[in-house]
Amino acid sequence: MKHGFIRIAAASANIRLADCTYNGVQIRDIIDRAEEDKIRLLVFPELSLTGYTCGDLFYQDTLLNQAKEEVNQIKDYTDDKEVIVVLGFPYECDGVLYNTSAVIQRGKLLGLVAKTNIDSHEARYFSRGPEIAVKVDFMGEEVYFGSKLLFECKNMPDFIFEVGIGINWIKQCSSKATVIANISASEEVIGRADYRRQYVESQSMGLTCGYVYAEAGQGESTTNSVYSGHNLIVEDGVILKESEPFEYKLIYSEIDLGKLKSKRKRLTRTTNQNDLDYVSIPYYFSKEVIEDKEYKLSRRINPSPFIPEDDKERERMCKDIITIQAMGLRGRLSHIGSTCAIIGLSGGLDSTLALLVMDRAFDMLGLDKKGILAVTMPGFGTSDRTYNNARSLASSLGATTMEIAIRDAVRQHFKDIGQDIDNHDITYENSQARERTQILMDLANMHNGLVIGPGDMSELALGWTTYNGDHMSMYGVNSSVPKTVVRLLVEYVANTTDNKGLSLVLKDILDTPVSPELLPLRGKEVSQRTEDFVGPYLLNDFFMYYILQYGFAPGKIYRLANEAFEEEYSSEEILKWLKVFYKRFFSQQYKRSCLPDGPKISDLSVSPRGGLVMPSDANAYLWLEELNKLDIQK
Repeated sequence: MKHGFIRIAAASANIRLADCTYNGVQIRDIIDRAEEDKIRLLVFPELSLTGYTCGDLFYQDTLLNQAKEEVNQIKDYTDDKEVIVVLGFPYECDGVLYNTSAVIQRGKLLGLVAKTNIDSHEARYFSRGPEIAVKVDFMGEEVYFGSKLLFECKNMPDFIFEVGIGINWIKQCSSKATVIANISASEEVIGRADYRRQYVESQSMGLTCGYVYAEAGQGESTTNSVYSGHNLIVEDGVILKESEPFEYKLIYSEIDLGKLKSKRKRLTRTTNQNDLDYVSIPYYFSKEVIEDKEYKLSRRINPSPFIPEDDKERERMCKDIITIQAMGLRGRLSHIGSTCAIIGLSGGLDSTLALLVMDRAFDMLGLDKKGILAVTMPGFGTSDRTYNNARSLASSLGATTMEIAIRDAVRQHFKDIGQDIDNHDITYENSQARERTQILMDLANMHNGLVIGPGDMSELALGWTTYNGDHMSMYGVNSSVPKTVVRLLVEYVANTTDNKGLSLVLKDILDTPVSPELLPLRGKEVSQRTEDFVGPYLLNDFFMYYILQYGFAPGKIYRLANEAFEEEYSSEEILKWLKVFYKRFFSQQYKRSCLPDGPKISDLSVSPRGGLVMPSDANAYLWLEELNKLDIQK
């Protein structure tokens, strides 16, 4: 339950029609399992105590009375249990029959929810329930009965759920509900499963909520139809868990209430007058449940949250990103009337992707590729591998290659400022980066061209860029692309291009360790590996995603990272690099405050223009203090 996770479940019991006693036994067995699995909201289908297809038996007092009695017994059965149970039954009130859902927890009937959207065939038996809740006597207990009931957890305030009955539950929901429990009984026909998925996905996305859908299943009458027990758990439009039709099983997953809350904070909302008609019903979980430190997530945490796990989605994303980047550059070149673009080509991933984008933009404009000026600028740490790859890459794309070694110029600069050439400090490194930028800017003046910046979003988040060196350009095509996505895009081109020479060099670039190559070589090997200083980019992109996308607290990000990288990194490594990320993220904002223009490729960006709005002198103390407390606890 920590960090805003709540485990919810949908279950289709194997019932006997009109046998409430038998069905109650099946339901209690599932309740036991749910309690053991730390499920906190368990949802059964519509009319699950009797079966949905009882027909005129719904007129029988014997069935109605036994259903009420069984609800009462299940209520008593949950006296020592934390799980909230939502189950359907026929309820007679003042001589009128209603399709109803009972909400039960810890030996208490929290409320009775009435169905208001009555299908034509249901109208034979059931009346439309009251929308405005009224108090009724249910077997000696006074409870609210109606459709506008809101169940609010008082010691987990973000967990507020509402119950709806029927698949086409189309009434306006409360804007306060973070989870919707939808109990249903819809017959299975061709295409119905796809409709359910689309319906639940769209509802949960439109309401920015968690959605648990429980469908009638085995044991319903097959006289005219069959029922598939097709259950779904969805979070903000994403299916977390699903039972395929006719599997008839309990499914569960965790809803991340913190994620939903974060997204809702960013939405412009007005007062929902519909909320004023709702009755709020409080409930509680025990302190042990709320503070459960051993609560392990069952849902998968994607270790690369910027990258879709589905192959087709991933391929489509790659196409879209490169197109967006190229269209941005195309527009800028067209606007200034330039037929030349200049890039410092290092043989690393970032400049490689930038050159591929330049190649695409020139294709769009119908420009001669000779107008792409790829400049190699060997320095004190340039390796043969990156040097040769840079030249081969430019050649394979038909770009103009220019080589300008910077060693002599930097040595002269060291003499001018009194820098000892044997002192390999930050001045030694950054002087090389600034010398390269000066060369590129001057070449742009000479050729009436644009300097294209290759720096990626991960480097900008970490501040791993030389201020007014590689930090600066005339258009930064990669500025909204995380490092893990840069790698994916280069790999995508390598695997899809018809240019065999290009494919070979791209694959070798992908295998090359990430390095700024600003310190002298050790033999023929680079002496710097970026990830030794700032941490693995796989981790950094994970941290960056959850910090920027949801504003999660450090403790929650640390927990998610431990879940996602359980077999790759130790908790000590994750904590170490998370601290490094926060320190650099806060201290390096001044570099992001003056970024060059560049195309935004997703909702996330660190650009000060429509992306990250953050003061350059913000302090990281609170965030680091939370991580230090985690260190002490370990």
